[in-house]
Amino acid sequence: MSQTDVRLDGSAGVRTDREATPGSAGHRRERPPAPQAAQDSYYGRPVLNEPTWQAADIAGYLFLGGLAGASSTLAAAAELTGRPRLARAAKVGALCALGGSLYALIHDLGRPERFGNMLRVFKVTSPMSVGTWILTAYGPQAGCAAAADVSGLFPRLGRAATLGAGLAGPAVATYTAALICDTAVPTWHEGFREMPFLFAGSAVTAAGGLGLLAAPLTEAGPARRAALLGAAVECVAATRMERRLGPLAEPLKRSRLLRVGEALSLVGALAGVTAGSRSRIAAVAAGAALLAGSACTRFGIFRAGMESANDPKHTVQPQRRRLAKAQAEAELT
Repeated sequence: MSQTDVRLDGSAGVRTDREATPGSAGHRRERPPAPQAAQDSYYGRPVLNEPTWQAADIAGYLFLGGLAGASSTLAAAAELTGRPRLARAAKVGALCALGGSLYALIHDLGRPERFGNMLRVFKVTSPMSVGTWILTAYGPQAGCAAAADVSGLFPRLGRAATLGAGLAGPAVATYTAALICDTAVPTWHEGFREMPFLFAGSAVTAAGGLGLLAAPLTEAGPARRAALLGAAVECVAATRMERRLGPLAEPLKRSRLLRVGEALSLVGALAGVTAGSRSRIAAVAAGAALLAGSACTRFGIFRAGMESANDPKHTVQPQRRRLAKAQAEAELT
């Protein structure tokens, strides 16, 4: 005959069984404690599957797409204000950046025909579908603008393409923000309010840096002002997003790439409008810093999102806060 004594030790669930055995008053057998379930996940395991995106493809796609769109807008501004060398540098830079962005996107898709498959339908609720059509409308205009400027042929057509690409540029530079915010990755998804402004500022900063690198000092005024405006917008948007997200902003605050990107953008913008307006060497250094800062920002955002997807608390806590808020509102009504 056996007697079982079950004892619960806190939340670990330690159980002790006493079983009578021949020749003894009782035999104690302790089972190892079960692993304590974390409050924010199922035994500490990730709630989301980590996205299969590679940093070189997707973060590069985000950076180059922003550079292309903002450069086309800068090229249109330079064209209208009589700065031909700045306009040419921005047009050629936009076309090269667009080519790199499309290569990164298609390389991530795996097969080139998949890009064409996305053009079969136009789905307003899908940022990927909308973005594909934006790139399709923007690409030929950016290519025509650069080709006409370099070759000197069809100047009227080239000017019309420059203005068209300039109008589409802001959409090209910012639609990727909506694209990543439409995912389930916590930091990206919850940062939907500030992310478009952050991407816009980063893109304008990169375009300004390209203008400082390639244009002469006498024509680089719009590039210097664009760099300063972009750096300011980028820093304000990043600060507001980190404050609003609260605990969910931990991956952003820990990101060294984001800190380096902000510092390079601010330093490059300030150097560009001061020493960069008088010294060609300072202008080149400022432009390189601005481009590097924009790239660090995009790669930092990408890595912070991946980190938040791997940490289950960043998935569970926002859901619990929304549930508690809904329950509180229901009780009030």
